[in-house]
Amino acid sequence: MNQLIAIVGPTAVGKSSLSIHLAQAFGGEIVSADSRQVYRYMDIGTAKPSPEERALVPHHLIDIADPDQDFTLALYQDMASRAIADIQRRGQLALLVGGSGLYIKSIVDGLSIPQVAPDAGLRRSLEQRAEREGYASLHNELKRVDPAAAAGIDLRNVRRVIRALEVYHTTGTPFSLQRRSTPLFDCLTLGLTTNRDNLYGMIDSRVDRMMQRGLVGEVEGLLEQGYSLDLPAMSGLGYKQIGQYINGDVGLEEAVQRIKYDTHRFARHQYAWFRPGDEAIYWFDVKDEAGLYNDVRELIASHTGIRPIKLLS
Repeated sequence: MNQLIAIVGPTAVGKSSLSIHLAQAFGGEIVSADSRQVYRYMDIGTAKPSPEERALVPHHLIDIADPDQDFTLALYQDMASRAIADIQRRGQLALLVGGSGLYIKSIVDGLSIPQVAPDAGLRRSLEQRAEREGYASLHNELKRVDPAAAAGIDLRNVRRVIRALEVYHTTGTPFSLQRRSTPLFDCLTLGLTTNRDNLYGMIDSRVDRMMQRGLVGEVEGLLEQGYSLDLPAMSGLGYKQIGQYINGDVGLEEAVQRIKYDTHRFARHQYAWFRPGDEAIYWFDVKDEAGLYNDVRELIASHTGIRPIKLLS
């Protein structure tokens, strides 16, 4: 078996629920493509599958690094490729699921990831420049040297902008134009989408559930373990804003609103990686969940020749 099913789309649109349904229906296993779910102790704010969901279906590449460990795209690509190949060797269907566009593309497109070691001096210089001139200055430079990468990286994500510039200055080749090898897998890519108002409502409901589940306590626990808010892992949605609340910079209500607003913006940004209308992606609107599940099952069966072993409502 060389079949791989990738499920993409903006945050909160329902990728995890669909993937669990499909894994149960086809006897599959899930490989996460989420750049935050790799970190231990960060469960609520990253919307990890619950222990009950992970007991239903095997999940891979979740909880594999501590929050203060570096986790690179090259490392992800290697670990994900190995996990997918192992699933396939065992005769199971692999589902690659997540909203981290570069993680998905590293597998689906077979990107040749540059093995560029961190350059502490260059990073420090770029960080100082961002402090002097503002983060937009670095993003503008990235637009000049690598417009495709700039389109896929939020200008406020200074760490990723610096990494893209670091790769360019070290190799002389734009990060987005690194060579592609032949993809290792026969991939069917499914995209989930919905109209903007519906998506924003789904995001806001998820944020409210995170707060009810104890996001503030989770961030406090991370700080008590000695993980600084300055860590890249802690710059993610939810952790940064709750950290501002814990530090007394904003009230809790404002912090929650910032999470929602920033997640709306992040969801819009995700479409830069996977655009509705892309003929390589089969897009489905999540409004009709029952119809969606039936249509996706039929598409997978047609593409792979694998019939569902269990039809779920």
